[in-house]
Amino acid sequence: MHKNEIDIITLGCSKNLVDAERLMRQLEAAGWRCVHDAPDPQGEAAVINTCGFIGDAKEESIRTILQFIERKKQRKLKRLYVMGCLSERYLKELQGELPEVDRFYGKFDFMGLLEEIGRPENTGVHACSSCAAAYERVITTPRHYAYLKIAEGCNRYCSYCAIPLITGRYQSRPMEEIVEETKWLVSQGVKELQVIAQDLSYYGEDLYDKSCIAELVRRISDVPGVEWIRLHYAYPTRFPLDLLPVIRERHNVCKYLDIALQHSTDHMLTLMRRHISEAEQTALIERIRREVPGIHLRTTLLLGHPGETREDVEALKQWVRKMRFERLGAFAYSDEEGTYANLHYTDDIPQEEKDRRVDEIMTLQEEIAAELNEQKTGTVMRVIIDREEADYYIGRTEFDSPEVDCEVLVQKDRRLTIGDFCNVQITQADTFDLYARAL
Repeated sequence: MHKNEIDIITLGCSKNLVDAERLMRQLEAAGWRCVHDAPDPQGEAAVINTCGFIGDAKEESIRTILQFIERKKQRKLKRLYVMGCLSERYLKELQGELPEVDRFYGKFDFMGLLEEIGRPENTGVHACSSCAAAYERVITTPRHYAYLKIAEGCNRYCSYCAIPLITGRYQSRPMEEIVEETKWLVSQGVKELQVIAQDLSYYGEDLYDKSCIAELVRRISDVPGVEWIRLHYAYPTRFPLDLLPVIRERHNVCKYLDIALQHSTDHMLTLMRRHISEAEQTALIERIRREVPGIHLRTTLLLGHPGETREDVEALKQWVRKMRFERLGAFAYSDEEGTYANLHYTDDIPQEEKDRRVDEIMTLQEEIAAELNEQKTGTVMRVIIDREEADYYIGRTEFDSPEVDCEVLVQKDRRLTIGDFCNVQITQADTFDLYARAL
C-alpha cells in the first residue's frame, strides 16, 4: 500500500473521464499522488467513477466496487469512494447494500470528496488550496489530444435511454468558459479536441434560446494551436444545419460527425420516440454529405427494441446498404428501469435474438467498411501519431476518433514523433485498419 496515493478508476464514457481528470487535478493540488486506471492498484485510497447507462455497464461497475471492497477487507486499502452515474441513480440502494464503501457521490457532487478525504499526512499542503480554474484537469489521454465536454444532461427522452434519468435536463456550459478551457488545453500541449456532449445539436438552447453549436465550434477553431476538432454525439431531430458550413470551411474542423440514428423504419423511430421519420433522416444524411464533401459519418444502431419485427430488421439492413456509413456500431436493447420503454412496452425479444440481429448488422457493416477502406489505398493522408509499437507507429486520420475508429499502421522506416502530424501514403487496407508509409 502506497501512502499518500489515490487510485482513480474510470468506467464508462469519455464524459466520465473528464470528471475524473478534474477531480485528479484538485486532489493533486491538495498533495495527493493520483494514479489513473492502474493495472495493479496500490494506493491507500481509491475512487471508482461508475457508469450506469445499460446493464453491462452497471454490472462492470458493481464488479469493480466489489473487487476494491475485497482489497479493503484484506487491509490493502484504507478508504474507498464511489462516484458517477451509477451512484447518482442508485444512491440509497448502494448505501444499503455496500456499507464497506466509505462514501458515495453522484454525477455532480463529486467535488465534495475533496473535503471528505482531506489532505495526505505530513505533506504541508492544505486541501483545496489550489487556485486552478474549475476546468483545469490532469490529462490522462496522450498529451496531444483531450476531450472537451460542452454540456451535461439531455432533453430528448428517447424511449430506451436512461441518461436523462441520471443526468437531468440539458445544461450548456457558457461559450466563454469553453473557449478559456480550450486555450488552457492548448497550453498543456493538446492539439486535437474531441468535442463531446450527450447531444451536440441542442447546445445553447437553454442558455441562448437557440442552438449555438456552430458559433461555439467557430470560436474554438479560432484558438491558435488547435489543429483538429472532432464532433461527437449529434442528434438528427432539429439538426443545426448552420454547423455544416463550419465543418466544410474551417481547416481545423475534421470532416467527421458522430450522429446517433438508432434505426431507420418509421415504425421503430416512432416506438423509440425519436421524433423523426425515415425520409427526414435519409434527407438529412444526404444533405450533410452534399454540403460537406468527403465527410465521414459515425452512427449507432439499436437492435431488439420492443416491437422490432423481422421486417424492421430487413428494412434496416437495406437502409444501411444504401447509406454506406463510414463508421457504424450496433448494440442490443437493454431494458432500463424507469425509461419509457420499460414502463410502457414489454421486453419480449430474447437476448439471443437481439444479439443475432446485432451480428447481422455488423457483418453487413464489415463488408461496407472494407470496401470504403480499400478505396483509400494509394491516397496520401494526414495522420497524427498516437503511439509506437514494436512493428509500427500507430496513427489516425481526421476521420478517426481515438479508441473507436480505424487506425493507421505506419511503417517504421523513418523516425516519427508521438503527437506530431505527418503525411502518409496508404499502401494496404483491411476492414478496420489502414497500412501506410510516411512521406
